Amino acid sequence: MDSVDFQVSKGEIVGLIGPNGSGKTTLFNTISGIYGLESGKLEFGGVDITDLPVHRRCKLGIGRTFQVVRPFNELNLIDNVKMGCMFGCQDLGERETQEKTLEILDFVGLRSRKDQKAEDLNLIDKKKLEIARALATGPRLLLLDEVFAGLDPSEMAASTKLLLRIRDELGITEFWVEHVMRAIMNTAERIIVLNMGQKIAEGKPSEISTNDLVIKAYLGERFAKVA
Repeated sequence: MDSVDFQVSKGEIVGLIGPNGSGKTTLFNTISGIYGLESGKLEFGGVDITDLPVHRRCKLGIGRTFQVVRPFNELNLIDNVKMGCMFGCQDLGERETQEKTLEILDFVGLRSRKDQKAEDLNLIDKKKLEIARALATGPRLLLLDEVFAGLDPSEMAASTKLLLRIRDELGITEFWVEHVMRAIMNTAERIIVLNMGQKIAEGKPSEISTNDLVIKAYLGERFAKVA
């Protein structure tokens, strides 16, 4: 990453796009604490988190999903989500943890499958479980890494509604990496574009879709004409 500067405000859904290898996941890993900074500063809610480890950032309210979902396959859905409740920013007792877990499974549409093992889920439900585990940590900021990858159009439509509900009903800010342009352009209020580790554009979806630098680096002329 090279001098990438931006901010995400409370209540926003902000998209992060760019070609493969542009630095999107690296940026997420930096925000969540997997990677450290060689220079610069990270602030979250007015707190300097530059040197904080992953678990401390999670406790402050930074949650994330991963592009390749990796649930605890041998555990049922309840126990998978409980992990987030136990190690997130909420200090809950056993009863409260159980109640919170069931609420989250209900929210993402998986409560009826609560006793099933994670390995028995199809892709869309595994992605829902991934989101549920992140929600269980009690995030104020949710980093979403390609939650639409591999989904069909109807599954994408359902996932879009879920992302909007997370923001509108739970009040959680979302920072979202995605390659499905129609989805992110129609959902995010603002888009940040990376290329080769640098921010090359930032603005409303309508501005990004007609930006010459973005079209050349990532979207292509065909997308611009369709948009």
